[in-house]
Amino acid sequence: MASSLPPIYDTEKDSSSVEKGHSPNDHEYVVQTEDRFHLDAQDLDHVQRKLKQRHVQMIAVAGTIGTGLFLGSGSALAGSGPAGALIAYIVVGSVAYSALCCIGEMTSHAPISGTFPHFAARWVDPALGFALGWNYWYSNAVSIPVEITAATILLTFWDSNLSHQAGYTAVVCVLVCAINIFGVRWFGESEFIFSIIKLLLITGLILVGLIIDLGGGPDHQRRGFQYWRNPGAFAGAGLEPNHIGLDRFLGILNVLVQAGFSFQGLELTAVAASETENPRRNVAKAIRRVFWRILIFYVLGIIITGMLVPFNDPDLLQGSGTAAQSPYVIAMSRAGIKVLPHIVNACIFTSAFSAGNSFLYASSRVLYGLALRGQAPKIFAWCTKGGLPLVAVAATSCFAWLSFMNTSSGAVKVFNWFVNLSTVAGFFSWLGMHVTYLYFYRGMKAQGFDRTKLIYHSKLQPYLSIWGIFWVIIFILVNGISVFWSFNASDFLTSYINIPLFFALYFGWKIIKRTKIWKPMEMDFVTGIPSVEETEHPIEPPKNFGEKVFQLVF
Repeated sequence: MASSLPPIYDTEKDSSSVEKGHSPNDHEYVVQTEDRFHLDAQDLDHVQRKLKQRHVQMIAVAGTIGTGLFLGSGSALAGSGPAGALIAYIVVGSVAYSALCCIGEMTSHAPISGTFPHFAARWVDPALGFALGWNYWYSNAVSIPVEITAATILLTFWDSNLSHQAGYTAVVCVLVCAINIFGVRWFGESEFIFSIIKLLLITGLILVGLIIDLGGGPDHQRRGFQYWRNPGAFAGAGLEPNHIGLDRFLGILNVLVQAGFSFQGLELTAVAASETENPRRNVAKAIRRVFWRILIFYVLGIIITGMLVPFNDPDLLQGSGTAAQSPYVIAMSRAGIKVLPHIVNACIFTSAFSAGNSFLYASSRVLYGLALRGQAPKIFAWCTKGGLPLVAVAATSCFAWLSFMNTSSGAVKVFNWFVNLSTVAGFFSWLGMHVTYLYFYRGMKAQGFDRTKLIYHSKLQPYLSIWGIFWVIIFILVNGISVFWSFNASDFLTSYINIPLFFALYFGWKIIKRTKIWKPMEMDFVTGIPSVEETEHPIEPPKNFGEKVFQLVF
């Protein structure tokens, strides 16, 4: 807790810290000599760095890509038309990238457990860290059954017998939990394989979509941008049918929130930094590549999507939850391609499974970080000798079994409320990353740190953070905008209950613990943070052509 008394500073290293802080250029950090401005020694991690470079790079490129991208793009197209969906994906993509730049730079300085909730507690206000941590844990934990349910629904593409859904759900739940309980190395290897499948799928869909659009399919029909002209580039939300321009604008606003779900989870590489080899170097490389991932996979993908199917196509609106509603599969079927839809559905199934796997990993590590800082029961900070936070993983795994709610018709409505709540909670996480970075930026500058010497920093800061804060606030406010045209109490609550819930967490912890916002010169940039020499090891140069290719790709 910050004090109102003036701090005392020293330029000597903190001899009480087990992992001493050195800047990348070996200059001394400004270190407070008063214990009241230090964090506790319990901030030191007990996890082990077992994720390799290839794991981190593939997780960064495709880690949390799930049904939100493959099937959600079709819903975005139906909701706002090809041009409206493109605008929404560009705006949301820029905000997601700015959030990643924020957390990436902070992680480059402090690759430790707890990630951005801990950064918020350390450099903004302990109460903000508490609120963000539990908010992020909740949003990811609830997303686990969402993706598991999506995976089991995808199986109905081949087996339409709904009585089998409970069995499929049980198998998927067991596999997702087992991978995480076996340890981070198993998680890394599984995500490496799943990410390769997702990359091949995305690349294949874009290429096949482009070929079909140019008339290379069996029907030899050249589509071009004809659907941008008829039925049009923009679709209305149906809320203001007498005011076409306003209705189209509302359609874009609705899709902004929908697109947000597709982008959430990009920060997984930073969450995994405490368990990553050479974390500063690997996280920096991963973040630089994410820009191209957003541009190619999301933006280019939505452009191709809008060229393949008109936004008013009845198959696009069927909401089956399988590959049958994917605009790519619809285009393939219309073009006379028979086998590919089955391959696409199989790959989307692995994507949903992978996303559930990743959300379980991310939420369990944040819960572990909260426990380390005394903001969650200490039992969740217990680790095995191999560095696995087993209790945190086991507790979070319980959420996977909520996916059985979708096998009961009475519980489906409640389950859908969870889905809506998780999306808004994800926006609060983005808001927290941007706000925390502005404080981090101000504190580093005040204490004389040269952030340009970090292994990763963005030249566009702090303007990226300001851009992100502006748009995330809009995302949160327009999340349930359609409810004001046809008011429904349950829909209103699921759209906006997260706002009072988040502030209840913040002010509750603030009042109970009497925390204060850290002043720039009170921020601790040293305690418990490993030096560059302790985390970054020399990279052996490639010895042959194969190793050069491997280094280029990963």
